[in-house]
Amino acid sequence: MSIQRCGWCSNDPLYLDYHDHEWGKPSRDEAHLFEMLCLEGQQAGLSWITVLKKRACYRQHFFQYPIAELALLKDDQLELKLQDVGLIRHRAKLKAIRDNAQAWQKLKQDHINVVEWLWNFVEQHPLRNDVADYRHAPAQTPTSVALSKALKKHGFKFIGPTTCYAFMQAVGMVDDHENHCAFKTVT
Repeated sequence: MSIQRCGWCSNDPLYLDYHDHEWGKPSRDEAHLFEMLCLEGQQAGLSWITVLKKRACYRQHFFQYPIAELALLKDDQLELKLQDVGLIRHRAKLKAIRDNAQAWQKLKQDHINVVEWLWNFVEQHPLRNDVADYRHAPAQTPTSVALSKALKKHGFKFIGPTTCYAFMQAVGMVDDHENHCAFKTVT
């Protein structure tokens, strides 16, 4: 008998691994939260599988380094990264990774625990939605709108309400696994 998964999950091994081991699992790991916030922004206008296929390259160029180090990237370093076909070669999106690292660091300098701050948008507990079919899951919610506004206020880029909702799903702030999915958290 095959495992029941969400309808959006294809048989692509990257998708299967992402769905089964990462998507919707609550994460409070600072580096992972930062990576996912940035990767969701890289997706804007593209499919998630495109980003997943390029994730290893993003990790090589960006996410193996501390956030504080990414905040110090110079424009000429970003220009060099634009040459790598393993990345989504969109200048503003790549620049947003550095800008987001700077914004993240600024929050920390203001004595804000960014992980707790992000999780405060869901009162520190994952929201579990009744999702019969992924096509009926929301693209954004009042909470993702509020998160987007707060992030923008603090200087983050490529973090609209839809991107924020996808981020919230990815890091388990929201569990939108379909009801029949074997990976749905039961409460």
